Amino acid sequence: MGMMLGRVFRTTPGKRWPGPGRGRTLPGMACRISELVLECADPERLAVFWSEVLGYAEVGREVDGSIELGPPGGPSPVLVLSPHQEPPKGPVRLHFDVNATDRGQEAELARLLALGAVPADVGQTGEEPWHVLADPEGNVFCLLAHRVAPA
Repeated sequence: MGMMLGRVFRTTPGKRWPGPGRGRTLPGMACRISELVLECADPERLAVFWSEVLGYAEVGREVDGSIELGPPGGPSPVLVLSPHQEPPKGPVRLHFDVNATDRGQEAELARLLALGAVPADVGQTGEEPWHVLADPEGNVFCLLAHRVAPA
């Protein structure tokens, strides 16, 4: 059985969300995601890829070789590309979903493939309204169908 990718739950504080734990009301924001850390063999290579995909710029470097990428003029989330030489053990349970901001899904798909993304098979049927891709190191992400406003 394949992984379910591309499903999104959206909510605002004080609203109910339709996911697990249904019926609970969110009281307000206690935390927010400030960084997403992606362990990788070649942070430089992935920094180029993800900067182009997301329109992010380098915002910092750490002594361990990590590269931090962030939205221009926006506080977060920051994407940290952390050097790690051992391949991941077991299935990855987290992936990114991305949406085009200035073009349709098919044009964005062509752009992502030109940047080095490759189609990935995680057990999808082919009927999904999203495309499953992998970055140059094999990290899976989805290109969703709807356009979103630029940040």
